[in-house]
Amino acid sequence: MSKVIACVDGSAAAGAVCDAAAWSASQLEAPLVLMHVLEKTETPVKGDLSGNIGLGTREQLLEDLVELEAKKSRLALEHGKEMLQQARLRTSKLYEGETTTLQRHGNLLETTLELQHESRLLVMGRQGEAHENASGSIGSHIENVVRAMHRPILVVMPSFTPPKRFMIAYDASDTAEKALDMVAQSPLLKGLDCHVVMIGSTSKPEPRNRLEAACRKLEQQEFVVTRSLLEGEVIPTLRNYQEAHGIELMVMGAYGHSKIRRFLVGSNTTRMVASSRIPLLLLR
Repeated sequence: MSKVIACVDGSAAAGAVCDAAAWSASQLEAPLVLMHVLEKTETPVKGDLSGNIGLGTREQLLEDLVELEAKKSRLALEHGKEMLQQARLRTSKLYEGETTTLQRHGNLLETTLELQHESRLLVMGRQGEAHENASGSIGSHIENVVRAMHRPILVVMPSFTPPKRFMIAYDASDTAEKALDMVAQSPLLKGLDCHVVMIGSTSKPEPRNRLEAACRKLEQQEFVVTRSLLEGEVIPTLRNYQEAHGIELMVMGAYGHSKIRRFLVGSNTTRMVASSRIPLLLLR
């Protein structure tokens, strides 16, 4: 469980994935794996043409289709190798540590789960090749991977700049506490200004006391922490805070309880990932 694994494809976010993965590997002092998964797509011929063509013609057609499919597979393989080569060239300018490339055939979710035991952090673009021109959407793999993986996932947008400050969406749930401990114990975000934001009642002492305890936990690990207890709807309140304070990375538990649970599970997950303008570090 030591590698940073970056999912590389031909989307507009591929460069940002490389930059984010290189930064993460440098922060963690971990080996970097650039991975490309060739997913087989089936495009069946529509309609039954067997009664319209003769036996010889049908056999020739099948041979031509097989040859065409083989040619497409070879081209996809070479294209993937070229993408990995370019990705390695890009990351080499940002990260001098151990870097390897990996090309797999199959399903992205199955592949990431197979490699989960050696993954310390998975880096993915918000939109893959199939969705990069769809405004306000996320890639088809994101939600499935987030639900299935039990490792941190860094979701990046089409551009990435190493952050100077980050915020944690905190709700005092068990999941939030676990995410807080992961941040405190990991070198990934060390040296960055930290904002801990809690959505709750400002008139009651308990939320403020829980927030204060959470911030002290991070300060004991030498984080410089700004704490904020805010009232309002979770998604717009967090987004407004992020924009007002120039936050460059948001950290959250992937599955929590109370407001943060409703905020992160189901359609709210899609809404937040789709609308965010900054990278999201999702912790399980």
